[in-house]
Amino acid sequence: MTPNDFLKIALSLPEAEERAHMDHPDFRVAGKIFATLGYPDKTCGMVKLSPEDQHNFSQDYPEAFIPVRGNWGRRGATSVDLKTAKKDALANALHAAWRNMAPKRLRKT
Repeated sequence: MTPNDFLKIALSLPEAEERAHMDHPDFRVAGKIFATLGYPDKTCGMVKLSPEDQHNFSQDYPEAFIPVRGNWGRRGATSVDLKTAKKDALANALHAAWRNMAPKRLRKT
C-alpha cells in the first residue's frame, strides 16, 4: 500500500474529510479524527480502532497493525505499516475506525 492508497480509501468514506494535525494529514468525520497519515514517518498511518478491533487486526495481521505504545495505544490507536498492509485489511481497518467516530446517522449508511 502507498500513502495515496490510504488517502483514497479514507476519503471514500461518507463525509470523511482531510485536515492537518501536528504537521501531517488526518482524516475526520463529524470533526473527529479516525485516522492519520505520515506519522512517525511517510511509510506509516494510524487508525483509531476500538480495543477489540485493535486486538483482532494486530492478531490477524501482526506485521501491518501494531498498537501504539502507552495510553493512546490502550485506547485503540494502532499504527499501520503501509509497506506490509494488504488493501482489503487496510480498507476494513479504516472503515472500522471511521465507524467508531461517525455519528449514528452516518453509521446506518
